[in-house]
Amino acid sequence: MAKELSNPVASLISVPFQFNYDSGYGPSGSGKRTFMNLQPVVPISLGDNWNLISRTIIPLIDQQDFVPGTSQNGIGDIVQSLFLSPKQPTKGGLIWGVGPAFLLPTGGNTLGADQFAAGITGVVLKQSGPWTYGGLANHLWDVGKGSGSTDISTTFVQPFLSYTTPDAWTFTLNSETTYDWIRKDTALPVNFVVTKLVNIGDQPVSIGAGVRYWADSTTNGPDGWGARLVLTFLFPK
Repeated sequence: MAKELSNPVASLISVPFQFNYDSGYGPSGSGKRTFMNLQPVVPISLGDNWNLISRTIIPLIDQQDFVPGTSQNGIGDIVQSLFLSPKQPTKGGLIWGVGPAFLLPTGGNTLGADQFAAGITGVVLKQSGPWTYGGLANHLWDVGKGSGSTDISTTFVQPFLSYTTPDAWTFTLNSETTYDWIRKDTALPVNFVVTKLVNIGDQPVSIGAGVRYWADSTTNGPDGWGARLVLTFLFPK
């Protein structure tokens, strides 16, 4: 089960709560952001051979001093992805999924892009012994431009590598690159997270913590080191 968590399109219902902290925002570099991503993953069986995997990212954001002396908090833009994925790996052991992705402008002008966007997403990976390695990507374009709305053309790429031990410890290294084609700007954090699968009563739960380093950042974006905590509830079929 711990190894299945490393597979974004596993046939496993999971509800991760991902807590993040970053600093260095704003012209003065004094801005800080704490946010929690609620990221439910729900597989839907489509017959004997296919799954449709729903992955939702709902960010709850609190940010301070982006402009000195100000603060903002609330829900950010929701990203919804759907992956059509075979239930069995290919003969070569590849696991893959592809489908649409949507950005819902729930963050408004303050915490989001104030514009609906849609695009395509995909993932490919392989699991060999204790190792899981692969990548996930999407691209989003704005749809139905309104007066004064934000232009959107962004690419997200997340290569990942994880190692799971026999006693359900998992060590994960990934990066989460976002490139803005409109502003020619890149955000590139590199994350290292350690998680452990445990049972709380009859409920399997994965608990983890890690750090990240901003190798590149957007204008007025974060820099230096950040932190991540992860709590994931699993609901095996």
